[in-house]
Parts: sequence; structure tokens; C-alpha cells
Amino acid sequence: MTLAMLLLLVLFVVLLLCNVPVSMCIALSTLAAMMVSIDAGPAMTTVAQRMAGGLDSFTLLAIPFFILSGQIMGRGGIARRLVNAAKVLIGMLPGGLAFVNVLSSMLFGSISGSAVATTSAIGSFMIPEMNKAGYSKAFNGAITSVASTTGLLVPPSNTLIVYAVASGGVSISALFIAGYLPGILLGLALMAVCCVFALRAGFPRGERVPLPEVLQKLVQAGPSLLMVVIVIGGIIYGVFTATEAGAIAVVYALVLSVVFYRELSISQLPSLLLRSAETTAVVMLLIAASTALGWLLAYENIPQIVSEAMLALSDNPWVLLLLMNLILLLVGAFLDLTPAVLIFTPIFLPVATALGMSPLHFGIMLIMNLSIGLCTPPVGTVLFVGCAVARTTIAQIVRPMLPMYVAMLLVLMITIYVPELSEWLPRQLGLYE
Repeated sequence: MTLAMLLLLVLFVVLLLCNVPVSMCIALSTLAAMMVSIDAGPAMTTVAQRMAGGLDSFTLLAIPFFILSGQIMGRGGIARRLVNAAKVLIGMLPGGLAFVNVLSSMLFGSISGSAVATTSAIGSFMIPEMNKAGYSKAFNGAITSVASTTGLLVPPSNTLIVYAVASGGVSISALFIAGYLPGILLGLALMAVCCVFALRAGFPRGERVPLPEVLQKLVQAGPSLLMVVIVIGGIIYGVFTATEAGAIAVVYALVLSVVFYRELSISQLPSLLLRSAETTAVVMLLIAASTALGWLLAYENIPQIVSEAMLALSDNPWVLLLLMNLILLLVGAFLDLTPAVLIFTPIFLPVATALGMSPLHFGIMLIMNLSIGLCTPPVGTVLFVGCAVARTTIAQIVRPMLPMYVAMLLVLMITIYVPELSEWLPRQLGLYE
């Protein structure tokens, strides 16, 4: 390891332990390492150029649009209607409210593209309902936190867009479709865990809803679900790009919330725009800083060094994939999702392709892996939001999460070792060869 890389690692860890924001940790440690590697004067210019260049992408414009559409959905009654529709469909099963939580999180997360927003929006509706029904607070917080990560795989997902940029050209359309089957499988695995919890703890069943009411709730949620059809269908059939789809999602959500549902007023828009701008600024600063770090890693030949070192350890691709995923699981427990994707994609993608893994398959594996870290101590952001919404502590919430972790890891292993789970659907639609 060179002096620059050693300084980068040590300074990053020290700043992180001092509670410095992750984006600043990356930017400052990258700048310090560049000063050692290419001298102080050029380092300042190079960092500025790489950070600005990292944001000079038309594709990244999709992110603020989808963030804003998620904010509008949460405030405009769309999330509540999705919850109500899920409740009348599966609420009468053993542990039905937990099933509703998972399904609602998957539906809302797929449209909002944010696990944190999903935990907050769905948790604010579902956790009080589950508390009233006799579910434990710890379980409620646990399932809400874990279920929110399913939406990161089910499109449209901001994280998939970030990976498409970091990988250097993987089709966003193919990535979106590739996430469906792994995301649905993850949701089903979490529902299976909920079923076991419900049977063992004696969680109550919901009342069976009359058919007219079922139809009424489905009709009310229909326009919300139609957003997914419009956005994904338009991207797949080439009607518009992912960025244009984000803008269409904003307009559709706005019309739905203001005109159709009438739960969002024009006077509330400035606060939504401000909150969306704040979230976008955080994400974009992470992307800019991580882009500069990626350039430095490439300058120091770190991807090639890591690739050669890993391939020298074993000639068994299954062993190397397992090692790669263990590293990513550890990274995900300490580093937020967006910078982790931007930093480790250029490092591990060459290794994955050398093992015969497609960039499409690798992207789904990477995001599923790092998603687990979002609800893993000590840094999991979703975990902290889930605790706040459920009004419980991490010590209480982790115990019911253990079998959920097992379910997530099982689905991760299936995703890793069964490439067709990610590649079959895009191939059938002609998006991937």
C-alpha cells in the first residue's frame, strides 16, 4: 500500500469516527491523499475538476426528480392508499399487518427510490396500526426498517441509476428490469419470516373485508400504481429516458396529489421543494466526492491491484465471489449506500467480470449486498430512522431482526449463484444479450 492510500484510509476512518459527514470524509481524505500522490498545487485543481465532472451527467438529473416525486407521494396521500390496498388484500392472513408493511414498503419504495423515505412514510402509517393490534414495538420497527430496502431493487431506483453511472454504461432500462425478481423474492422471504413470527407469537389476524370495499380500495390505489406502469413502461419501450421518466413521475404525482386526491395544496410545495433540494444536495455531494476518490483509486491502480490479488488467492470463482460479498457486507455496515456503490464498483467490477459475471448481475448483487448494511449496526441509516419512528432502541430492534438478516442473506446467496434471477427478465424483453 502506497503512502497516499495509507493516508487516505487512516484520515477517512478518523474523520468518520469524529462524526464528520461522509461526503466531507471522502472529499478531505481524497484531497490529502492527492497532495501526497501528485503534489499540493495540482491536487486542488484535480479534486475540483473531478468533483465537477462527476456531476456533469444527464443521467444524474433523474435523481432529484425521483426524490421530489417521493416527497410528493408521502405528503399527497399516495402512500396511505397503497397501504390501504395492501391491507384489504392480505391483512386477514396470520401476521397480516406485517405482510401489509412489507408489500406497502415494496410498492412505495419502488416509486420513491429511497429506503429512508419509505421507512418514514410507511412506518408513520403502519407502526401505529401494528401497535394497536398487539404487535411488539421492536418487531414493528424491525420489519419496517428491513422491508424498506426492497424498494432499492424494484425500479425506479436512484441507487440503480448511481450504479449505472459508476459502472460506465450499463443500461438503466436493463438494470431496472433486472431488479424485479430479486426484489420480489426478497419481499417474499421477509413475509415468510413474518409468518413464522406471527404463528409463534400469536399475532392477530385482520378482519376479512367485504368484496365491495376491496374493490373500492383497489380503485383508489389504482392511479398510484399506474405511475410505476407509466415510468417503467416508458423507459422499456424507449418512449423516454430515465431522466425524462423522473420528470414525468413528478408531474404525475403532483396532479394526483393536488387535483385527484386533493391532499396536497400549492402552498405546501415550497417546503417539499426545499426538503427535496436538501436531500438532492447531500446525494450529489456524495457522488461528487466519490467520483474524485474513484479517480484517485484508478490513478494509483487500486482496481488492478485488488483484482490481481483476489484472483491470486484462488482459482475458484465461487470462493472469490463469497470473499467479495463478505467484504461488501462489512463495508455496508460502516458506509452509506451511495458512496459505497461509487467507490467499490470500479474496484470489484473488474474482478467480477474476470470471473465471468456480467455487469448487470454484479450490479444487482452489489446493491442487494449494500442494502443489508442500511439496516445493520453501527451506521445503518434506515435502522436509526426505523427506531425513531417505532420509538424503540437499537438494542431492542436488533433481536427480531436476526431471522430477517438470515432471510436477506439467503436471498443474496441465491442472487449471487443463480445469475438467471437477474438476467432472465431483461433478456426476455430484449434489453440484455
